[in-house]
Amino acid sequence: MSVGAAETARKGGHAPAATWELNRRFVLRLAGLPFAAVEGLRDPAAAAWAERVLAAQDAAARHAAELEAPLTALVTAVEDARERRAVLALRREVFNGRLPKDTAAVHAVAARLAPADAEALTAWLRGCEQAAALLAEGGPLLAAGLAGARAELRALAAEDRLRRGLVLASPTLESRLDDFAAGTSAAPDKRARKKERSLLAYLYRTACKTSPFSTFTAVAAGEFRPGAGEVRTRGGWRGHARLNVVVLARIAELAAADPRRRADLPVTISAGWELDEDRVRFVRRSVTAGDDSAAVSFDAAHDRLFFLRRRGTLDRLLALFADGAALRHADLEAWLAAETGAPPEEAARYPATLLELGILQTTGLDTDVHSADPVRDFQAALRALRRDWADATAARLDTVAGHIDRYAAAQPTGRRALLAALRRELLDIQRALGAAEPSLPQTLLYEDVSEPPVTTDAARWQELAAEPLQALTGMLPAFDVALPQRLVLKGFFLARYGRGGRCEDLLRLVHDFHEDIFTQYLQFTSLKSPWAEDGSPAPEENWLGMPEVTALDRARAEFTRRMRERWAAHPEGAAEFHVTEQDVAAVRAELAPLGEPFAPHSHFVQLADRPADPLVVLNNSYGGLCFPFTRFTHCFDADAEAAGHEPLTAELRPWLRARQPPGAVFAEVTAGAATTNLNLHGRLTDHEIVCPGETSTAPDGARIDLDDLYAEHDEATDRLVLRSRRLGREVVPLYLGYLVPMVLPEVPRTLLLFSPTSRARPDVWRGVPEGPERDGVTARPRVRYRSLVLHRRRWTAAPGALPVRAPGTGEAAGYLAWQRWRRTHGLPARVFATVRAEEGTGPGAAFGGGAKPAYVDFDSPLSLAALEGLLAGGPARTVFEEMLPEADELHASSPRGRHVAELALEIVPRPAAAPPAGPGRPERQDPTA
Repeated sequence: MSVGAAETARKGGHAPAATWELNRRFVLRLAGLPFAAVEGLRDPAAAAWAERVLAAQDAAARHAAELEAPLTALVTAVEDARERRAVLALRREVFNGRLPKDTAAVHAVAARLAPADAEALTAWLRGCEQAAALLAEGGPLLAAGLAGARAELRALAAEDRLRRGLVLASPTLESRLDDFAAGTSAAPDKRARKKERSLLAYLYRTACKTSPFSTFTAVAAGEFRPGAGEVRTRGGWRGHARLNVVVLARIAELAAADPRRRADLPVTISAGWELDEDRVRFVRRSVTAGDDSAAVSFDAAHDRLFFLRRRGTLDRLLALFADGAALRHADLEAWLAAETGAPPEEAARYPATLLELGILQTTGLDTDVHSADPVRDFQAALRALRRDWADATAARLDTVAGHIDRYAAAQPTGRRALLAALRRELLDIQRALGAAEPSLPQTLLYEDVSEPPVTTDAARWQELAAEPLQALTGMLPAFDVALPQRLVLKGFFLARYGRGGRCEDLLRLVHDFHEDIFTQYLQFTSLKSPWAEDGSPAPEENWLGMPEVTALDRARAEFTRRMRERWAAHPEGAAEFHVTEQDVAAVRAELAPLGEPFAPHSHFVQLADRPADPLVVLNNSYGGLCFPFTRFTHCFDADAEAAGHEPLTAELRPWLRARQPPGAVFAEVTAGAATTNLNLHGRLTDHEIVCPGETSTAPDGARIDLDDLYAEHDEATDRLVLRSRRLGREVVPLYLGYLVPMVLPEVPRTLLLFSPTSRARPDVWRGVPEGPERDGVTARPRVRYRSLVLHRRRWTAAPGALPVRAPGTGEAAGYLAWQRWRRTHGLPARVFATVRAEEGTGPGAAFGGGAKPAYVDFDSPLSLAALEGLLAGGPARTVFEEMLPEADELHASSPRGRHVAELALEIVPRPAAAPPAGPGRPERQDPTA
């Protein structure tokens, strides 16, 4: 047994290490700016001042508490009415923490008290005087600090990586930053403050988060190697810009909409059609165009089984397209006119109707999901038509391609000019193709930025991340949002075909599944709360009486029960809560009826590099293969080829082939009708499933048509599987795009219910009562499993519980109120805040629906002002989470300093026949096998 296997066994892990492995390849996501870039926006002097004020006020408050009884007794003891009023006035001032105007009167009262009480009263007075003196310093101190922070923010507005990313993310803001940076006002007006908040939000995104978008975050291909040390990048960033493929789809639509140009386009029969006795059965795929005004949009497609009555003309037309043949639309029109004797207008109307219905489709101008350069591939397809209009359009796209090629290396000013020229050229192309009102999506270009390859220590990540993650895998199905849908499909299949049954007509299965149960199931569950009245997970709908669904409910209930019991015994205020081996084992035991599926996982994690107790924070988990890499293969392949190395896809393809389950092949489900750059990636599988309404550029032997597949219940393993008649093997569908499966068309979406696709993130606190509330705030500790953090420390503030400044409140008073609130509730100085607007509050929902966390630095008055801007829309529930890793725990560095970073790594079942190998020793496979 290897060291990893022995450790896993000792800790009671899910499986010995010999059955799984950490892929030696990973993807690093690196924040664009070092974290130190935003340190200049902090105000250490203001933070220290606030600490001194609060300490003085707290000391005075402690003495005030000691004085309550003696002052009350003195009021009773004093006989003189005037003196009694003086003592009463002092008692009110002590109770309210106000500095008396007449300090001599305080000493006079002290003279009437016992020595210890007199000392407490004079100490209270000293504390009040000290606090008052400190408070007087606050206004100028905060003003100077804010002026310095604003000057630093104006300087940071020139940061190249920030500005280049802003050209795409917020071109309006970027175009105004030069004027903003030139400003010198210490007290900006309302418009300038709005600009300031927007700039600050993007700056924090560039330095404090790891969401790949242009130059805000870079990606690097990584490798786990023995003894490699921490992650160190070289800083040689390279941009990779590509046109939004929706633009190409619009050009293709315009070409097909014009009868003269449509005549030049090749057409063929859509994949997946079948002949019934007296009808033609096919899938009608309808496409709804995305919203061009949205920053991110894509065309959505829907599948519906459709039938046409067979007639002689239709039968003969179908024969023309035998074996996947294609004809020009004009040739098809001519054939119809000759075959039927119809006038040319009628002969043209018939195939146009078939195109509209979807049984015919144009080919050649679709963007292939494996295209590394969609524009040039589109040009080649246009030129292959050998028509003047197509050649002219392709020639105009040369200008488009040139703009895109120059974009990555351009400075912000050049980028703005290129985007403007690109928009003009594309609108002109649409006009030339007959568009009366040309329209383009708001986002014309997508850019990813890559770093040179990086390495890090294999053994450290094996111990800290891979082993606890693999042990946790056994209970992840309890949190998988896709699992109930897979079980519904299995239950439907068993009810219709029985155990060990087989369905030869996969398309009919998909149609009947959606018609008979799945559509209603989705509608019902979307309207039903997933949570019971006590907050615990509600039982899944089990319309088909599946024992696996019952097991899933029991597993969730068992985990919630255990969390409740141990939460009740958890020491109040303790920072960490541990999920134990017994908890994981108990949930796994309840999930036993689900069997042991083929379950590769990708995990997105961050390392908190603590010398004594390093932690790995789990951000997200996805079931499937190669998910960390696919969206960025165009970057990694281009970088490798430029350096004279093997492209990453050429390395991943045999690696992926070697991990196919015995007797099975992987086949990609491309969902090609979903026009989005998120689906573009290199070809990684040997086979590709061609769904209705799709075309494929895969070699003939690699394509698997839908009618080649059948579904079967494997009784020996109690699994629902797909098999290929031609290959004689099980087919495991893989979706390698980045859209969530629920937005895919019905056929590919259903195929993925046969796949290892999953989305799980342990929601450990569901159904567990909140802790005690204090002034509208509740807190949760950090949740750990071994070295793995499943949930960061969290504080939830009810609407109205935050110390948002009232109009007219000074900067010092407002800042001090936030510091007292933070100190009272135990928040660290650096957190992420998610503002969830109350329903129906209108502008309060503008913060992305409250979905995205915003970085907040309590030691920065500028950051707190931005937070108050987010809270200004109306009543909101605000959730604060600790920044973890903290600023001094960042493990990735560049020549510019330490960066916030995230690793996307894979843990996969080891090939059954492969010899054990450490994560640093890849297993070489013959690509021709």
